[in-house]
Amino acid sequence: MAHDMFCYQCEQTDRTGGTAGCTVKGNCGKDATTAALQDLLIHVCKGISQHARAAAERGVGLDREAAAFVVHGMFSTLTNVNFNATRFVKMIHEGAALRDRVRAAHEQAAREAGEEPAELSGPAAFRPAAKVDDLLLQAAEAGILADAEEVGADITGLRAFVLYSLKGVCAYAHHARVVDYRSDEVDSEIEGHLAYLADGPSDREELLQRVLAVGATNLKVMELLDSANTGTFGTPRPTKVKVSAVRGKAVLVSGHGFDELLEILKQTEGTGIQVYTHGEMLPAHSYPELNRYEHLAGNYGGAWQDQQQDFAAFPGPIVMTSNCLIEPLPAYKTRTFTTGPVGWPGVRHIGDYDFKGVVRAAKGTPGFPADEPEKEITIGYGRRALLEIGDDIVGAITSGDIRHMFLIGGCDGTAPGRDYYTELATSTPAESVILTLGCNKYRFNKLTHGTTPGGLPRLLDVGQCNDTYSAIRVAETLATAMDRTVNDLPLTLVLAWFEQKALAILTTVLHLGLRNVRTGPSVPAFVTEPVWNLLSERFGLRTSRSAQQDLADALGATR
Repeated sequence: MAHDMFCYQCEQTDRTGGTAGCTVKGNCGKDATTAALQDLLIHVCKGISQHARAAAERGVGLDREAAAFVVHGMFSTLTNVNFNATRFVKMIHEGAALRDRVRAAHEQAAREAGEEPAELSGPAAFRPAAKVDDLLLQAAEAGILADAEEVGADITGLRAFVLYSLKGVCAYAHHARVVDYRSDEVDSEIEGHLAYLADGPSDREELLQRVLAVGATNLKVMELLDSANTGTFGTPRPTKVKVSAVRGKAVLVSGHGFDELLEILKQTEGTGIQVYTHGEMLPAHSYPELNRYEHLAGNYGGAWQDQQQDFAAFPGPIVMTSNCLIEPLPAYKTRTFTTGPVGWPGVRHIGDYDFKGVVRAAKGTPGFPADEPEKEITIGYGRRALLEIGDDIVGAITSGDIRHMFLIGGCDGTAPGRDYYTELATSTPAESVILTLGCNKYRFNKLTHGTTPGGLPRLLDVGQCNDTYSAIRVAETLATAMDRTVNDLPLTLVLAWFEQKALAILTTVLHLGLRNVRTGPSVPAFVTEPVWNLLSERFGLRTSRSAQQDLADALGATR
């Protein structure tokens, strides 16, 4: 059946009409049915959260299964993650059953206190229909524009800012959870934010403060994920990584799922199959528990938006562990596998870490016929590695060997103008260093940047987008050592946004009070001009201009 669609959660939003937003089919490839079902799943997660908060107020402990469902469900609605409508229908009904369990706990606690349970409305009372067509009719009450005419674009956009940032928080929380790192405090805060949205907030200042509160939650989540990754896979260390292929059968692993990569390495050990990383999986090579496998052969290809050409050219199976998935082309769809929250209709999904099918596919595909000319890049400058050279950095800043530091990172994308990041990186002077993280680094990480006059590497790859936590802590440590604030350091933050993980990081930057951050390549479609002006005035948030203008501004501030 035909039904309306509206989505403007990411940077590839259609901006050709009068109102920015994808209204027929998402530029990500998401169809109207999947979009509507995602809205309903979020609605169900809000309902779970309403009852969870009511239960908590009665002293009922956290329902950890329901909390895990909320995190996984929210992550599933992130841009370029799950396009499988059938799985969303199943999750909607699973979520409703969990909601009813949390509701029963809330109501029982109230009665035990001698009171009648409060009648919660909105998502808390939602009853999903059995048939898909009826679910799609129900979706109208769950979408971001449900009461937009009544509250206006500013309020609708601020609600979206909270919701979309929260999706990014849940993505990071999920990455930690799959290696058994979780926090009742974080889960409760996530439920609190969703319950707040379920009540239909309409005060602009209150919503803006909630954006900052989500940033505070995200800081806790990034700290949790940092502990999860280092506690499970070891402490990242500077590592040279091949970006050239070697002869033999091959598997390509993309996304952020270090846990899945580890299992693939275990299950391919001794088979003669080489394992390559792609996109945001590049930092895996710097973790000792992953890098110790000799058949972790190198990194192949570029950032997520290059995957259709990268995957088509790769001579083996591809495993997609998280965002960002683009519609698989016929050239490689039959040798593509998804795991975790990822899904595409007709693509084989692995839900139990059993990668036997991947091994069979690798053995049945050609692999690389010969070694390519060897080329390497260096990664692995995580927090601990940077702090080991912290005194050298402070000394170089004091002596003038480092005139300025640039943090250039975030989510890459397909929009025109992203050559800005390449031009900015290649134009920075020899007396500067570049910290980079996220897949935006692929704009310049294979270029030669040399060393500072004092001999420090000019390009320091910090890791994935969630490793913003490491960069923040390093900046704080340097500031303390120099008796300054972070805002007083010769440091410019240039952050590329694309999807909801990047938004979560932006909320953390705002929460920490970091000023004069450049973000690009465009203002999110859900942020209206009045709201953007408010963010610019209050936090010094700026859009990127030309690389040369921004470089001149940054260096002018440190002359």
